[in-house]
Amino acid sequence: MELKRVVVTGLGAVTPLGIGVENTWNALINGVSGAGPITLFDASKFKTQFACEVKGFEPTQYLDRKEARKFDRYAQFAVAAAKEAIEDCAIDLEKANKDRIGVIYTSGIGGIRTFEDEMRAYDDEKGPKFNPFFIPKMIADIAAGHISMMYGFRGPNFATVSACASSTNALIDAFNYVRLGMADMIVTGGAEAPISVGGVGGFTAMHALSTRNDDPEHASRPFSASRDGFVMGEGAACLVLEDLDHALARGARIYAEVVGGGLSADAYHLTATHPEGLGAKLVMSNALADAHISPEEVDYINVHGTSTPVGDISEAKAIKQVFGEHAYKLNISSTKSMTGHLLGAAGATEALICVKAVEKDIIPPTINHAEGDNDPEIDYDLNYTFNKAQKRTVNVALSNTFGFGGHNASVIVKKFSK
Repeated sequence: MELKRVVVTGLGAVTPLGIGVENTWNALINGVSGAGPITLFDASKFKTQFACEVKGFEPTQYLDRKEARKFDRYAQFAVAAAKEAIEDCAIDLEKANKDRIGVIYTSGIGGIRTFEDEMRAYDDEKGPKFNPFFIPKMIADIAAGHISMMYGFRGPNFATVSACASSTNALIDAFNYVRLGMADMIVTGGAEAPISVGGVGGFTAMHALSTRNDDPEHASRPFSASRDGFVMGEGAACLVLEDLDHALARGARIYAEVVGGGLSADAYHLTATHPEGLGAKLVMSNALADAHISPEEVDYINVHGTSTPVGDISEAKAIKQVFGEHAYKLNISSTKSMTGHLLGAAGATEALICVKAVEKDIIPPTINHAEGDNDPEIDYDLNYTFNKAQKRTVNVALSNTFGFGGHNASVIVKKFSK
């Protein structure tokens, strides 16, 4: 069976750096931080009181007011990003074969804010009383369902859940469905809205979050010795993946080609990455093998790079193991230094960033590294693209995402040529 070629024809984003792909990209290449004090709830009693919130989002720009109330914040983000991506791909929805268009869209946590609201509203003296939309508003697959229903897409429709690797898994599944000829087009990505009492409280209890409350904008500092945990983010990203022949037949603009995906497990620890990066090494190697690309062809890696003490070290070790001497010729960056960690939406967001890097030949930076703030366990001869975007030809870009439970996923995109 001859596999189909798969291209990216639409992009959409809602991030702490801006609403829309253009606003997000411009902030990224200018090294802007999306971090600030939490406004979504009173965090004054928490050890961590800041996050990367989405600013100025108005759900009624995408949904009527009555419908918007039936959507958790994560699903509102999802439909906004999907709307931008579907409009961007410029498909004629009146003529499209919607039986051949699917939606594989996810969330790592789902509607945690909805769950908390319902639990607070529960009155056990008068008996249980719940909103009838509680369950469909909360579940992690409902964003995929909403997008499908809004556009009448009747192809494959589901959500993958693998913690912070969720939307990279969704992207790889979408890639496989299209290249196997099971769909002409898949709308894929992820959304997350975890900045809530439970979300922040839970990650704080694990000592996973930075506590740099006096300086939020500089709190996420991947690969720096003074890093003290990740900064929570929220938002959504969406990519339209399409069969190349289908895209060419309708004259679609092509941003990049998806050429491979890899999966692996650390099989090591509930939350920590393997200290020697064994799972990270395997997932990148698997992605390269799937793409039939040699390590020497890769120009840029958007790393998982969460700014945690153990994770950054293990990922840097894995890159050196996979790429050898070529590792010193790569550009590496962690855009979580600006967006924060979008959890289940991180993979799609960072894959989108890789597509833009390939399109624009610009590497967004890893911000917040101060001269001399070096960890003796990290090799600073690698190019982490500290503090300032760099121009270079980006023919091939790889994106890494790793999730609690040891779930690892990597995807590779490259410049399109016929």
